[in-house]
Amino acid sequence: MLERTNTGNAFIYTPRTMKLQCDVEVVNRMLPTYGMKNRGKGARAVLSIGRHVDKTTQRHNIYLMICTAKDRTGSKYKIKENIETFFTRFVEEGKATVRLKEPAVDICLSKADANSLKNFLSAARLAHRGNDTDSLPLSTLTPVRARDVEKPKKKLTIVSKKDYPLTSNFPYSLEQLQVSYCKLSRVDMRMLSLKALRRLDLSNNNIKKLPDTIGDLGCLAELILHNNHLETFSEALCLSSLQRTLQHLDLSQNRLQALPLQFCQLRELINLKMDNNGLVWLPFRISHLSKLRFLSAAHNQLALLPGDFRKLTLENLDLFGNPFAHPNPLDHTIQLTFPLTLQEMAARAVANLRIPYGPHLIPAHLCQDLEVAKTCDCGCTCVNYYIKTAVSMNLHLISHTVVLVDDMGGTDAPVQHHFCSLSCYSEFLDQCLQRGLR
Repeated sequence: MLERTNTGNAFIYTPRTMKLQCDVEVVNRMLPTYGMKNRGKGARAVLSIGRHVDKTTQRHNIYLMICTAKDRTGSKYKIKENIETFFTRFVEEGKATVRLKEPAVDICLSKADANSLKNFLSAARLAHRGNDTDSLPLSTLTPVRARDVEKPKKKLTIVSKKDYPLTSNFPYSLEQLQVSYCKLSRVDMRMLSLKALRRLDLSNNNIKKLPDTIGDLGCLAELILHNNHLETFSEALCLSSLQRTLQHLDLSQNRLQALPLQFCQLRELINLKMDNNGLVWLPFRISHLSKLRFLSAAHNQLALLPGDFRKLTLENLDLFGNPFAHPNPLDHTIQLTFPLTLQEMAARAVANLRIPYGPHLIPAHLCQDLEVAKTCDCGCTCVNYYIKTAVSMNLHLISHTVVLVDDMGGTDAPVQHHFCSLSCYSEFLDQCLQRGLR
C-alpha cells in the first residue's frame, strides 16, 4: 500500500500507523432492552487499527482502538470476522457507522475527512475479512499523544514575534487566524494551505505584496491588512475565488495609490476600508459593488469621485480629509469629434445594445476601452469621445450616515459627469441654470 502522511489531513497512513481523527460515539445496542438511553454525544477521538496480543490466546490479532482525551490508553475491539456491517450512506459528509457483533455496539463516526474515512473503512474491511492482513502496514497499538485527541482548533491569535511558529505548522482546522506585530515582510505560504480559513488578519506587519494564491482560500470572507506596506492589489486576486466569498476587506494605512479596474469584480464586498493611503481615484466601476454598505476612504488624495459613485446605496460613508476640488458645471473638458469616428459609433452600439464581446471576438485594446465606457445622463454610453465635468453631490443621497467631508461641516463632494453629445451637455446646463449654479 502507498505511504501517505499529511499534517493537514486527519488520516495518517504510514508503514507504522493507521489512524483516523474524528468524532466518535459508541452506542450500545442492548441498552434500550434495559430501558436505558445512550448519552447521544460524540467525543473527539483517534481510531487506530493495529496488532494487539489477545489475553486468552496469547496471539496477535487485529483490533480497532478508540482513544479519547479522557481515555488515552484506548478501548479495543476485535475486528477479524467481528464486523456485522458498515453504514456508509453519508461517507461523503465524513460520517459512517461500524456495527460490531461482539460486543453489540455501533461505532458512529462523524466530522471526519471524507477521503480519509473511505481509506480507513477500506482497511477495516480487509482486517475484518482476514485477507491480506500481512500487506497492511500495522504496528502494535499504543496510547496516543494528548494533542492528537484535542478538539480541532478553530481560532489562533499571534501578536508577538516570539510566539510565531517556525518549526511547526498552523493547525489545519483553523477558521480564524490573526498574526499581528510579527514584522512579517511577506505572507507565510503555510497560511495558504488552511482551506477552512474564513478570517485572516495580518494587520500591523511590513507586508509589501500579496501572493495571488491568497485567492485559493475558498472560504475566506474577511481579509484584514491594516497598517502594512502594500503598494498594489493585484488583478489576479480580484479574479480569484474571492469574488464569491470576500465580504470584509481592510486595506487601510498602506501605500496604495490606485486599485485595478477588476477590483469591482469582488461583488460580495459589504465592508471596504481604504483609509490613510495615497489613492488618487476610486475604482471606476464602483457601483458594481452592489452589496457594499460600509465604505471608508478617509485621508487619501481624492479630488473627484467617479460617476458610478452616484449609484451606490450605503449605510455608512467616510471620505474625510481628501483634497476635493470645488466643481463648476461650466468648467468642462470637451473630447469630441464631428462626426464621431466609426470605431466610437461601433463601440457605443456594442455597449448600448449589450452585445456580448471578448478578446476572442475583437482586439483586446477595444475590450479595455469598453470596460471603462462612461454613461451619459441620457442613459447612453460614450467610450473615448465625450464632454466631462464635475458636479457637487450631497453624500446623504447615497448613504444613511455620512462622516463630515471637511472641518467646515460639509457633506458634499464632487462627482464626475460625462455627456455623449453637445445637446446632452446643453440640456444639463439649462437645468443647472434653472436651479441656480452651485
